[in-house]
Amino acid sequence: MAHDNNTVLVLGATGGIGGEVTRQLRQAGWTVRALRRGMAQPMKQEDGIIWLRGDAMDRQAVMDAAKGCSVIVHAVNPPGYRNWAQLVLPMLDNTIAAAKAEGATIVLPGTVYNYGPDAFSGPIGEDAPQQPVTRKGAIRVELEQRLEAASRNGARVLIVRAGDFFGPKAGNNWFSQGLVKAGLPVKAVSYPGNANTAHQWSYLPDVARTMGALLARRDRLEPFARFHMAGHRDTDGTQMSNTIRNVVARRTGTTPRVTAFPWWLLTLASPFVTTLREMREMRYLWQTPVLMDNAKLVAFLGHEPHTPLEEAVEASLEGMGCLGAAPMAVTA
Repeated sequence: MAHDNNTVLVLGATGGIGGEVTRQLRQAGWTVRALRRGMAQPMKQEDGIIWLRGDAMDRQAVMDAAKGCSVIVHAVNPPGYRNWAQLVLPMLDNTIAAAKAEGATIVLPGTVYNYGPDAFSGPIGEDAPQQPVTRKGAIRVELEQRLEAASRNGARVLIVRAGDFFGPKAGNNWFSQGLVKAGLPVKAVSYPGNANTAHQWSYLPDVARTMGALLARRDRLEPFARFHMAGHRDTDGTQMSNTIRNVVARRTGTTPRVTAFPWWLLTLASPFVTTLREMREMRYLWQTPVLMDNAKLVAFLGHEPHTPLEEAVEASLEGMGCLGAAPMAVTA
């Protein structure tokens, strides 16, 4: 199918990973389109990105926006995690329909929710069995099964799986909602994990760079390509907290304390609040070492994009407005 080889549609461009991929592909010279709900006009151009009014739940809107695109980044999540079960799969089916029509590659940010505790005996490879123990994990597995089926029917698929996200733009992630609170000074770091338990973090700009590097070589990818990132491995569950403390102490002169995340509060509140219930269901991911094996990625790219932890944490706290002064306004 004839299409401009470097035109991409990003669904979820206002979210954490979607926004980061949008910026990085734009900088790499791609023509970037993004779908956004509730815009006043049908189309506007801003920061070199073509914003189109539309909803990922509307198949025709997705099909129209994807016309001529060689890549569709599917980074969309239901707002506030509400109605996950009802919305996630229909949105993906719309992306699949558009990708088949255009012969496009779908890029999906993968999660570790797909795995149950049986997978955690060592570093997790791309072919590890996916036996999830949560509702959300089961939906993520179904998502990837549908993508695999689509890859046999005219679409191509690239899944990049990474650990817990953190980055300069606050999003629905443990870093900005659990360990620290976006927009507030860091008085304490609330750590959800068990002592001496390894945990894997992924800096969003590194994840987006990895996706961009893989897309630049997509002609060499198999139709259903999956890659795992190693990201930042906190080998004993103290490195991330200590790095936050060091950055805050250096920038503000006060050293925050580290406290245990109050899981019991989630247990009390979770029958009433969907997000808290989802967070509580994921507790098993903090009680056992969860590390991914990036050998396949390194073999293919030659390296994994990796920002040093202290630099990544400082940029994240700065961007989230946790280091005192308000984040500087970026003028176009």
